[in-house]
Amino acid sequence: MPPSSHPNIQTDVDLSRLNTLGLTARASHFTAITALADLQAVQNDAALRSLPWHVLGGGSNLVLPAVVQGLTLKVEAPGRRLVGEDEHAVYVAAGGGETWHDFVQWTLAQGWGGLENLSLIPGTVGAAPIQNIGAYGVEVKDTLFELTAWHLQTGEKRVFSNAECRFAYRDSLFKREEAGRWLIAEVMFRLPKRPTLHTEYGEIDSELAAALLPRTPGGIAQAVINVRRRKLPDPAVIGNAGSFFKNPIVSLAVREALFAEYPKLVSYPVDGGAYKLAAGWLIDQAGWKGKQLGPVGMYEKQALVLVNHGGAVQADVAALTAAVQADVRTKFGVVLEPEPVWW
Repeated sequence: MPPSSHPNIQTDVDLSRLNTLGLTARASHFTAITALADLQAVQNDAALRSLPWHVLGGGSNLVLPAVVQGLTLKVEAPGRRLVGEDEHAVYVAAGGGETWHDFVQWTLAQGWGGLENLSLIPGTVGAAPIQNIGAYGVEVKDTLFELTAWHLQTGEKRVFSNAECRFAYRDSLFKREEAGRWLIAEVMFRLPKRPTLHTEYGEIDSELAAALLPRTPGGIAQAVINVRRRKLPDPAVIGNAGSFFKNPIVSLAVREALFAEYPKLVSYPVDGGAYKLAAGWLIDQAGWKGKQLGPVGMYEKQALVLVNHGGAVQADVAALTAAVQADVRTKFGVVLEPEPVWW
């Protein structure tokens, strides 16, 4: 390609520290985006416009190739603010580049509940709606009011309502039809002044009791943090992308057939009479908990987490993913789908 005239473009940038799996990866071209003007500047550069573009947040839900060809846009749009309030809720917004966990803890410090169950999830605020991140019975869609995004090709600034985001389980418009077309610059949340507390999922109730924590948003947040730290590896210590596979959703008939053969099957009822199966349990029963394939493996304390023991590349992750899927399908007849986005 012809040389770029943009002064802030870096070439051959190491992305190993910018993805939580710690995969060996490099970007052929790289720049940070902190404001709309930064995006417009690269859009006006003919050489850069000829490249494929990739939007990078916290890198916590990505499986990167060894070389990312094209232009990697690192979202660093900052900011946290109270937008307003009414009788029932407060409205708060955060820039797409804000660290998700820090934002959640900031809302709690202000006395605003609603996001406590989503504590300690890695990544950025701007990436959270793409995946519709969720944990312990709560998802981003439950409190997201609207988001502001910039179109990568036209620079159009658009506000998407909650309904327009078309959220689904670990999914959204931005992961499907509009994948790779928008940069999420800011997200606004509606946090109820009397939040509904969710403690029934997983180990939260028992952790509240064991740690003598109050049944408040702050107490629940600490319980979530305690549980996650026990069960999940710290990406700074061992590379991982959190839960690697989605919990598969099956019909009642499939769930009953499996339950008859495996009485310890872990499952939860969901809308429409279907059931969500615990992917971690399926993987464990298929013999993959703590098992390694090359430099990657499934975590010894939580079979749902794929970990990088060092020096892994995308092909290693692909091989392990296929092996786990094959064994779970053979044993249970259930197809596992990876959560992370593959570039």
